Amino acid sequence: MKIAILGGGISGVALARMLAADGHSVTVLEKSERAGGLCKSRRYGEFTFDEAGGHILFSKDKKVLDWQLERCGGEAGTVRTVRNTKIRWRDRWVPYPFENGVGHLTKEAIVDCLAGYIEAFADRRAGVPCPSNFGDWIQWRMGAGFGRHFMVPYNEKIWKCDLRTMASDWVAGRVPEAPIEDIVKSAVGLDTQGYAHQSVFWFPRHGGFEAMVVGTVRNGGFKLQCGIAVDRVERSAAGYRVNGEAFDLVVNTVPLPQIEAAFTDIPADIRHEIQALRPISLINLMIGVKLDEPLPPLSWIYLPFPEQGPTNRVTYFSNYSPHNAPAGHGSFLAEVTHRGELHPDRAWQQDVVKALGSAGILHPEHVVLLEACNNEFAYIDQNHAFQGRITRVRKWFDDSGYITFGRFGRYEYHNSDQCVARAMQVHSHIQTIANSGQQTPLRLA
Repeated sequence: MKIAILGGGISGVALARMLAADGHSVTVLEKSERAGGLCKSRRYGEFTFDEAGGHILFSKDKKVLDWQLERCGGEAGTVRTVRNTKIRWRDRWVPYPFENGVGHLTKEAIVDCLAGYIEAFADRRAGVPCPSNFGDWIQWRMGAGFGRHFMVPYNEKIWKCDLRTMASDWVAGRVPEAPIEDIVKSAVGLDTQGYAHQSVFWFPRHGGFEAMVVGTVRNGGFKLQCGIAVDRVERSAAGYRVNGEAFDLVVNTVPLPQIEAAFTDIPADIRHEIQALRPISLINLMIGVKLDEPLPPLSWIYLPFPEQGPTNRVTYFSNYSPHNAPAGHGSFLAEVTHRGELHPDRAWQQDVVKALGSAGILHPEHVVLLEACNNEFAYIDQNHAFQGRITRVRKWFDDSGYITFGRFGRYEYHNSDQCVARAMQVHSHIQTIANSGQQTPLRLA
């Protein structure tokens, strides 16, 4: 088949490579100057940074992980790291996840967290149902102490809203429940480890995370057209037309609000639903520093409190690969979310750095490079209307013959490895269409 893929992020180029290997004629249309989407990186002198925060090469699915590593040159082209993540809790370094590091808090906070967790645990055992909003879910799952000392301030910093206005269904599966034994052990000073499945990750040795996209495009067997805006997508007697060119199949990976106007046949009610989808944006502050001594061996850290500045997460980026910063230097990525109202001028950037200095993360006087990247589409607004709205949008696309997937092509809160896994599922679906000659609705679990 002749297939058009709209958008050259990792979802689009991964699917294109898989389809091209089957012998299909595949064209990827990308509006910006190069492929990459949220996986893009950029270079300043000898510094390399990722544009949309700190990504990692990791997957619980070995097939997906192997696919990612192969695109980056395998063992020789990647750096293997044992994850070391912390929470900057006041003036203390607390192991992440927070419930497994509770023993590192003050005695008063330990008692507060433990008492609240036991009460919440007893309530769940007694049959108290899961709340429908995220704010109450925190209390139901973690208890008031854990909520007060980390979960509430941290999540308010990310989502920029009253947490009760958010649904709770999105968090199921993303936040594993720590066994109560682990929390009690941590409270009395015995170390426990959470999220063990992500204890090791990889990162491209050269080129930042975009190296995975570059490796996907290289010898991919498909046509990549950059600098091409998709203005019109329509059905024709023989299939579909994109900007006037005929195709047998159209796959979208572009954020739906950015592409809906191009589709001529979206019904008015579905168009209204798409226009109501709102992203949460991310400013990624890229910081290069001169070092007197090596950075501590941290992967990334969380900053939950307002007095630590607007940053919610800091990646120790030069620890991911020795080639991310020149000799004698280090680099950080500081992430700040917003809802479209923030513009990172120089004074704002310097204020963020000053706050990171006060939090004990870096020395502002050692900063030698400071740049910002504003990513409009970064997180999905998980408000109460979202699930019903996106269900109706997905159903229309799935039944229409068009295919849409990707973090914002389908509005699924997916990391890059999950996007690759989705590409594999969509690939299988298109194989079925090609073999049968029959267009069938896409069904993704």
